[in-house]
Amino acid sequence: MSDERRWRDAACHCRTVKFRVRLTDDLATARRCTCSYCRMRGAVVVSAPLSDIDFVEGEDNLTLYRFNTGAAEHWFCKTCGIYTHHRRRSNPNQFGVNAACLDGVSPFDFRAVEVMDGISHPSDVGGEPRVAGILRFEPTT
Repeated sequence: MSDERRWRDAACHCRTVKFRVRLTDDLATARRCTCSYCRMRGAVVVSAPLSDIDFVEGEDNLTLYRFNTGAAEHWFCKTCGIYTHHRRRSNPNQFGVNAACLDGVSPFDFRAVEVMDGISHPSDVGGEPRVAGILRFEPTT
């Protein structure tokens, strides 16, 4: 069985960190989260298997941030500070990739994005991931 998913080019803002990624279901996994860190970061993320990210340049310029349980690994560029990806707490076999780092993609390309309930994270309260709401973007022009 062949894998038809395409590789997408991506980079941080200053382009020191450059990578390629094959997304789980292209942009269909777009989401945000209500946890304290994601709420402040504000990024739209899409999913990719751990094996499907390939750093082309600057991997050594990434720095790691962990909080609370320390399970999720949040990576960002030391130079420009842009969050590039994180190893998901709810699925440690996947990365969440900052959609804005993908070439040609803007968070404003998504008219509606599911917002996951990260305050009541499934790993803390049991059960399945829960959608807390929908974030909408309606252009005025």
